[in-house]
Amino acid sequence: MNERILHALHQLEEQENIKIVYALESGSRAWGFASPNSDWDVRFLYIRPEDWYLSIDEKRDVIERMLPGDLDLAGWDIKKALKLFRKSNPPLLEWLRSPLIYLEYGPTAQHMRVLSEAFFNPKSCMYHYLSMARGNFKAYLNREQVSWKKYFYVLRPILACMWTKEKGTMAPIEFDILRWEILPEGYLQEIVGELLRKKISSQELAEGPQIPELNQFLEEKIEEMTLWLSTYTFKSYPDTAQLDQLFRKMVREQAYW
Repeated sequence: MNERILHALHQLEEQENIKIVYALESGSRAWGFASPNSDWDVRFLYIRPEDWYLSIDEKRDVIERMLPGDLDLAGWDIKKALKLFRKSNPPLLEWLRSPLIYLEYGPTAQHMRVLSEAFFNPKSCMYHYLSMARGNFKAYLNREQVSWKKYFYVLRPILACMWTKEKGTMAPIEFDILRWEILPEGYLQEIVGELLRKKISSQELAEGPQIPELNQFLEEKIEEMTLWLSTYTFKSYPDTAQLDQLFRKMVREQAYW
């Protein structure tokens, strides 16, 4: 599958006249709870020739392709990515920490990883995860039969919020690290462990009876995180001149082409 993904990325470079500087796996395969038939969620950052940026017109800065075999490709132009990076965009920060990297060309991704500590905004990321958890809980977890997948779409963001509240850093991508580091010992670990085994061994849309103990834990944590965030203040962002320098360096250096 790696070869097929790399082939698709190189084809995209030729079709779009771009250079992909970073490509990775996102979603359940990177998080560590993919089902046997989970999609491949490939995300990437790319750069275009200098003249493309020297235009008075606004141009589309996203590329998306859905290919046969559940291969989902989606990428952001590096200028868009740096603007979102400046705002501590959680999906982008997750991309930079993915454990499954397909290609990394040049120093761009590593520069962003180094700078991410300075630009990380705990409140922004926690709001993102809390909104995800709250929305999925309301939409899916109050049913008699609940998708195993949807439980993790509430559980993972809540544990990410708890991690950031406790440690002040971006939460890790891997669910196992979150689970063992943040989730209390005891019956909850047993419940989540069994749920994880069911998710990994079942088809993507598999479901089962609602788990009241887990629902109660998640609902309480959503309320707790909501209250905590209402009183949290964050320092201002650093000057973005260094992001401008990184962008100009990428565009000007012919080594990328």
